[in-house]
Amino acid sequence: MSIRGLKKKQPKTFKVRIITVDAEMEFSCEMKWKGKDLFDLVCRALGLRETWFFGLQYTIKGMCTWLKMDKKVLDQEIPKEDPISFHFLAKFYPEKVEEELLQEITQHLFFLQVKKQILDEEIYCSPEATVLLASYAVQAKYGDYDPNFHEPGFLAHDELLPKRVLRQYQLTAEMWEEKITAWYAEHRGIARDEAEMNYLKIAQDLEMYGVNYFPIAQNKNHTDLLLGVDAKGIHIYSINNRFSPNKSFEWSSIRNISCSEKELTIKPLDKKAEVFKFFSSQLKVNKLIFQLCIGNHDLFMRRRKVDSIEIQQMKAQAREEKARKKMENQRLAREKQLREEAERAKEELERRLFQLEDEARQANEALLRSQEAAELLAEKAQIAEEEAKLLAQNAAEAEQERQRLEITALKSKEEKRLMEQKMREAELIAVKLVKESDRRAKEAEHLKQDLLEAREAERKAKQKLLDITRLNYPHMAKYPQYSPGDSRDANFDKGSIKLDLKDIDLKRLSFEIERERLDYLENSRKFEDRLKELKSEIHALKLEEKQAGLYS
Repeated sequence: MSIRGLKKKQPKTFKVRIITVDAEMEFSCEMKWKGKDLFDLVCRALGLRETWFFGLQYTIKGMCTWLKMDKKVLDQEIPKEDPISFHFLAKFYPEKVEEELLQEITQHLFFLQVKKQILDEEIYCSPEATVLLASYAVQAKYGDYDPNFHEPGFLAHDELLPKRVLRQYQLTAEMWEEKITAWYAEHRGIARDEAEMNYLKIAQDLEMYGVNYFPIAQNKNHTDLLLGVDAKGIHIYSINNRFSPNKSFEWSSIRNISCSEKELTIKPLDKKAEVFKFFSSQLKVNKLIFQLCIGNHDLFMRRRKVDSIEIQQMKAQAREEKARKKMENQRLAREKQLREEAERAKEELERRLFQLEDEARQANEALLRSQEAAELLAEKAQIAEEEAKLLAQNAAEAEQERQRLEITALKSKEEKRLMEQKMREAELIAVKLVKESDRRAKEAEHLKQDLLEAREAERKAKQKLLDITRLNYPHMAKYPQYSPGDSRDANFDKGSIKLDLKDIDLKRLSFEIERERLDYLENSRKFEDRLKELKSEIHALKLEEKQAGLYS
């Protein structure tokens, strides 16, 4: 067979892009493939066995619809693009996620889709619940909280809360992160699949979880109601309230659902009950509602039957996988605990080693300081020894000087004693001179008094002599040539001689007194000079004694 023949027999293909919640894949499909062939290929690529929850969704003319499994892909009304894009999403939701979602990949895909619906506000969630759900999402992504690794700001690039919640409260991104981190820190030890399951368990209790809404009308003219289809049944809502249904039809109470053009009929199991009819704007919407009703009803009935062999095997495998994962998680937890203990022990050893190194460094520094101190002390000892020798020499010299000073002091004492004796003698002489001076002064005073008395007596005698002369010889004035007058003159001259002699004695006495006074003054001056010399010598001796005492 030629190569050209092989090329002719190769089937024609077209490209398909499959977009999951967190990834994209491209496949080459044969032209004859049906929707189920493409769906099975995607499930095999994902390793998904719980295929009944999922479907391939595409958008045509602004309306979301699901790829039919029993028709060829190219025969359906799909977008004319290359490659053709389909979204692999959950089409039906479980009633109890913990019991029905068996595979980890199934849980993960549901977790991502429900999380996206909450963030896009397709499912309403209270602010408190969004913070708790965000903490489980962070636990699933980052693992256990570690304050050393998960520093403030590590959630800055993660979308964790709906914009409606962020607008509703005037909180900064740091405040929201602090609130989420507070819950996140409490989830320590929870594995990723467990955190995702806890997220879904909280989300499945929300009013809008798993509900597909469609606008309908009770008559052909007005669209004033919403019809919701979920895993539990069909619900009728008012146009402004998607939380509380006005009317609900559980799958167990519905006998039949029929669809004809734009009309949808719900027949209750109770034949006496009223039949409800609703109208939609388009036939495609009615068909989509009818398709979702059939799928959800089939799953509802399937849950209440005995599980098939395949489901039983999957549940057994899921239990084994959970047990294995539990043991693995426990082992990992033990290993993590041991590793943390080892790290703590390592840190303690490193701290201890660092402490010992620091102590060793300090000891080396202390040793170096001790060596330096020893060298310094040796130098100081040598200097002290030299100083001791010098001090000993100085001590010997001081001792000699002391002996010399003692001899000098003895001499000084003797000289001082002699000087004191001389001073005492000088003081006695001075006292004697003072007494002698007083005595001489008194004698001079007496002599002066005697002199005054003598002069007064002389004056009186002269006066008396003159008086006697005038009385006895009054004629002597008239007769000067009388001869007896010569004898009187002789007598008078004789008296004058006596008076002159007396005057001479007085002058001599005055001269002697003056001479003695001058001698006294001269002696006093000499004695004062001698006293000054003695005082100077005594003062010099005192200074020498004081200096000798200070030097000693």
